[in-house]
Amino acid sequence: MIIELGHFALALALVVALVQSTVPLIGAQRNNASLMAVARTSALMQLVLILGAFGALMHAYITSDFSVIGVYENSHTTKPLIYKISGVWGNHEGSLLLWVSILALFGGGVAAFGTNLPPALRARALAVQGMISVGFVAFILFTSNPFLRITPTPAEGQGLNPLLQDPGLAFHPPMLYAGYVGFSMAFSFAVAALIEGRVDAAWARWVRPWTLAAWTFLTMGIGLGSWWAYYTLGWGGWWAWDPVENASFIPWLTGTALLHSAIVVEKREALKSWTILLAIITFSLSLLGTFLVRSGALTSVHSFAADPTRGVFILMLLGLAIGGSLTLYAIRAPHLQGGGLFAPISREGGLLINNLLLSTAAATVLLGTLYPLFTEVLSANKITVGPPYFDAVFIPLMVPLVLLIGIGPRLAWKRGDIAGALARVKFAGAATLAMLALSLVINGTRTTDIAGACGLAIAAYLAVASISEWIDRVRLTKSGAWTRIANLPRAAHGMTVAHLGMAVLIAGVSGATAWRQERIQTMAQGQTVEMAGYTMTFNGVKMVQGPNYAAGRADITVSRAGKTIATLLPELRTYDQPPQQTTFTSIHTTFYADLYAALGEPQGADGAFVTRFFYVPFVPFLWYGVLLMGLGGLISLSDRRLRVGAPQRAAAAMPLAQAAE
Repeated sequence: MIIELGHFALALALVVALVQSTVPLIGAQRNNASLMAVARTSALMQLVLILGAFGALMHAYITSDFSVIGVYENSHTTKPLIYKISGVWGNHEGSLLLWVSILALFGGGVAAFGTNLPPALRARALAVQGMISVGFVAFILFTSNPFLRITPTPAEGQGLNPLLQDPGLAFHPPMLYAGYVGFSMAFSFAVAALIEGRVDAAWARWVRPWTLAAWTFLTMGIGLGSWWAYYTLGWGGWWAWDPVENASFIPWLTGTALLHSAIVVEKREALKSWTILLAIITFSLSLLGTFLVRSGALTSVHSFAADPTRGVFILMLLGLAIGGSLTLYAIRAPHLQGGGLFAPISREGGLLINNLLLSTAAATVLLGTLYPLFTEVLSANKITVGPPYFDAVFIPLMVPLVLLIGIGPRLAWKRGDIAGALARVKFAGAATLAMLALSLVINGTRTTDIAGACGLAIAAYLAVASISEWIDRVRLTKSGAWTRIANLPRAAHGMTVAHLGMAVLIAGVSGATAWRQERIQTMAQGQTVEMAGYTMTFNGVKMVQGPNYAAGRADITVSRAGKTIATLLPELRTYDQPPQQTTFTSIHTTFYADLYAALGEPQGADGAFVTRFFYVPFVPFLWYGVLLMGLGGLISLSDRRLRVGAPQRAAAAMPLAQAAE
């Protein structure tokens, strides 16, 4: 009965979404307050209905109701509770219901907390949000219904892919979807502004917190996915330029550009067309990622097995959303007059170059991701585009971007002093040279050593530039510094923390790529392996029993200079349902470097096993950097200016919508 109620709630949510997507638009056009108020009521009602449907599906997974096809195919009674819950979004149908639940949460957030928004703008934005809901709720109901029953009811389920039975994968998809779907709110505000024909500083203030929240969620979601790949898949890496990884990274790049562009609109009422276009493109790229994962177009460990007809449905939604919004942009954008002019050397100019570099980087990654699909369609030949391409085109774009991040905040609005800005980053320049020289002295001058040293030098530059800019801003060496720190907007503190996080992440990527070591061998009991000054002693394998798997667990002693440092316990697990073998790695971290062990197949009858060891310096800095960037986003979100919103909008002489008429 609960499943039927969930199905009914989802169907009713479609009806409510249809009302939300039409009536408020009519009300805004006629300036009818009663009709515009329907937007808020319907958004909140839709939130309640979709969360009710999601709760009904989760109840089926928790109680192992195998009469539901999705539960039968993706769950099992022996699974731990956390994986029963995460099994809800461990499949195509359930993950889509999570997708629309987050969509409804963002719409409900604007309805509940957007009381300071102009009624017409809020009505139009929620109407656009309703249109997105119509498309995806209809997609679920007609092609991907998670509430379908199976008869007779099986006694047991088929279980969940063991790779997904992991804490990282329990939290990674919701976080990632919150980022993907969160950009829908910026998209809705952008389309609403185009319909209304007005983009100003107040609009930018209203759209910034939703964009910042989406960016923060997406940053943490990508970081969690990278962490999962690192410690779960047993290959010692964290990023492989996998097409589905790229599908989340591309909107992150354009979303970062959008976040910075909105600042220019708020401060100077410039780059209006840029900001609107970036909002449209960022959410469009999120939709493209959804299509790639679910259409069967890409093969990846991260993708869902999908029916091509579902891909066609999403492609139609993609065409309507992108085509419709870009058509509206083409009609209205020429009328969006910029505010104050600015010189090329200014903070606005720096942010414009920032947008160009990020957009170009996104385009190059998108090209490398889609190119194999195009060639396969046109020539029936399968090719792959791998890390060499992405490294060759992406890194050269990021180097000037990082240099600009250090200089840009030093430039004044409208007209800047480049000589003065460069003089104020002299300490950062000195830190760059010092780090470069120190790294080359310690590590050598091989090609990989030089590349790693350059990466660490750039990271040192950005870290020192960010910290010194904050010190200068609060005049830390002068009296009254604590008062100035307290009075400085939290968004400014958040910017510093996020930029510092980027520096730490660059250090992690550079060091782990340049100086990573790997050893693969067959070991019998008592044998040792030397690596990076450590001695790994293989003490044998014993069988252990998990909640829904049996495992061979290796005992490996790590020592240095005769002193035991740690014991690594990697496992080779065989799951009961579905019957599948996976590795479970064991990692010892020094918070500067990781010692990483993975257990392979047994070799012969003498108790020998294939073992794989990695020494990965600097890799913890990757996770520190992601956490700092997410923390920077949260600090910025706590800024009172973003919570309260912009002051009352100044009256416009005539909205562009009326002028067009």
